[in-house]
Amino acid sequence: MGATLVAELLKTYPDAITRVFLRPTDRQGEDLKKIIGELKSRNIEIIESTKAFNIMGAKDNCLLMAEFLKSGIHDDNIYSVREGFFSDITLVNPSDAGNLGTIMRSAVAFGFGFLNIIEPAIDPFDPKVIRASMGAIFHLEISTFSEEEFYDFERLGKQQFAFVLNDKAQPLETIDASQYKHANISLIFGNEAAGLPADFCEKTGATPVFIQQSDDVDSLNLGVAASISMHHFRR
Repeated sequence: MGATLVAELLKTYPDAITRVFLRPTDRQGEDLKKIIGELKSRNIEIIESTKAFNIMGAKDNCLLMAEFLKSGIHDDNIYSVREGFFSDITLVNPSDAGNLGTIMRSAVAFGFGFLNIIEPAIDPFDPKVIRASMGAIFHLEISTFSEEEFYDFERLGKQQFAFVLNDKAQPLETIDASQYKHANISLIFGNEAAGLPADFCEKTGATPVFIQQSDDVDSLNLGVAASISMHHFRR
């Protein structure tokens, strides 16, 4: 939902778009007219409909919505020519759309090109997730796993860091990120409420890490914690 996201989808995976809904309005600015022109040049069906926006619960300022095939996204490895985009983020049972979208946005900003999601989890293609990502989802390679599948997944020699609170965890700021090639980093985060399973590091061989904070708050928001961590390694 939204002209900005439709424009991002047009730029990255135009062939995945099946049709677009346009809210009947006289508020068409130059940017919107440009997007509509691009859609028409690609012979993508445009349907003028207020009902579609009402069904989706879109706000009045949402003038454009795109429908697309999930199977048409990420078919090609677009990272083969992007230096630094082979590092990844792994989320275990993420449940909040805003957090997931925020993490996607930060991942693209800091050069983490792959996102692994261990189910059960919120659908990464939920409209609320896509909106929170501001279109960053179209720049990520996303894989979903069961817990068992992930433990068996070949990690390709990546240095894994699992964010947990235990007596073996070391503060994030003590890790010298310069000693690792950025392309070989994998950062792993648990569910918003439960965190990572106690035996996660034993099963995966990941290095336990935590972010130091004051005792005045219980914890950091998942999206904030992931963003801080990605920025640390990106430096």
